[in-house]
Amino acid sequence: EVQLVESGGGLVQPGGSLRLSCRASGFSLSNVAMNWVRQAPGKELEWVGGINGLGVKYYEDFALGRFSISRDNSKNTLYLQLNGLKTEDTAIYYCAKDFDMSTMTGTRGQGTQVTVSS
Repeated sequence: EVQLVESGGGLVQPGGSLRLSCRASGFSLSNVAMNWVRQAPGKELEWVGGINGLGVKYYEDFALGRFSISRDNSKNTLYLQLNGLKTEDTAIYYCAKDFDMSTMTGTRGQGTQVTVSS
């Protein structure tokens, strides 16, 4: 059974940093495309970025230069480093497998809340 468990969220001041983790089980994410998406209160689900099976990373414009995706195959864990956080980054962050950007659907975990506030 595929399971994704996100962690690492919290309350942080503007300009701060967090590292989110997504522990996968039921499959190996070493050569699988994985994505991070987020949903802010009252807004649609939004793609943040992804990493393909070859390790090539892609980011939405708002994430470029501030967010960074990585994975540790030995821990079967995906990461999202968030730097330079802004209040508009407040959202629930999810990692996603088999994510279809045309429909914004895929297998997601329960998410982890990131709140950016002074």
